[in-house]
Amino acid sequence: MDDYRAYYKGKTILITGGAGAIGCNLTRELSKLGAEKVIVLDDLSSAELWNVPNEKNVQFIHGNVVDQNELKRVFNLKPTIVFHLAALFANQNSLDYPEKDLEVNGLGILRTLQFSAMSGRVERFVYASSGCSIYGCHGKLPLTEDQMSLHHTTPYQITKMLGELYCNFFLHQYGLPIVNTRFFNSYGPGEVPGQYRNVIPNFIYWALMNKPLVITGNPHATRDFTWVFDLVDALLRSGYHKEAIGEAYNLSRGEEVEIGTLAEKVVKYADSKSEIIIGSKRKWDTKDRLLASSEKASRLIGFKPSADFDEGLKITIAWMKEHWEDIKLSARFAPGVSSANADVTQ
Repeated sequence: MDDYRAYYKGKTILITGGAGAIGCNLTRELSKLGAEKVIVLDDLSSAELWNVPNEKNVQFIHGNVVDQNELKRVFNLKPTIVFHLAALFANQNSLDYPEKDLEVNGLGILRTLQFSAMSGRVERFVYASSGCSIYGCHGKLPLTEDQMSLHHTTPYQITKMLGELYCNFFLHQYGLPIVNTRFFNSYGPGEVPGQYRNVIPNFIYWALMNKPLVITGNPHATRDFTWVFDLVDALLRSGYHKEAIGEAYNLSRGEEVEIGTLAEKVVKYADSKSEIIIGSKRKWDTKDRLLASSEKASRLIGFKPSADFDEGLKITIAWMKEHWEDIKLSARFAPGVSSANADVTQ
């Protein structure tokens, strides 16, 4: 077993937002690695309890990162590593509910950082930031960590940057060992489709029902899709390597995929009869291309994305078919909402 994986044996670990797509897979992996206790704090506002691993060393707590009583409860369990994945996700959601976005993504991380610092026990605080948000819409491709922008088009993009700023403050003021990890368009088993979710689970959902896949705007727009298990591996590395402390780095596959091509692949691999329709572009969606460099993460923590995109897509479709009855009950779409609301920018 590699050192960074053996490191978690016997540890008590807190994962905020641990019922989400990345969180549930991280929880499952930490449980397998022999963690003493994996504490999952999630309010299930955009996740499902059936997605949380039912293991002896996993403790689920239904609560919100804004609630100080719940934070007192989880920190009384004495976690030494914190993975902060909790967020109000994502762009369209933040436009519809900007105050809720600020509360969860701003006040939520501030309070979690406060409790982490006050506990005196936290050896590492790993924050799930968003590379799709940090760089605005004018960065030079491939995006590198020195291209941060102050020109953002959604509250979600603003508050994800705010989270990094708070992390940096707690490092400098209180010596809290933080790491800012910048995710790009995660996909894979564990993500339930819905009005405010990502394009891949939503496309698969509609394809499995043979309903139209609606592309908002340019079908030639690209995204840098990153396999969820590559992100889980990167988080484990980020919680271990001392070189990561105080750093911010991209986590991406480093490959552009056109949204139109994605839709065609989903229809093909799902054996679907769905049409592909081009809809109107949303005002906030200003990125026609996304491609990131993960060279810094490779150098600091040995991050190496592994998954072939097509194979990952097939595995994701198979997972959704396997959990289809649960997914049909859990998918959240307002009346009249279609795959046009799939969030392709994260």
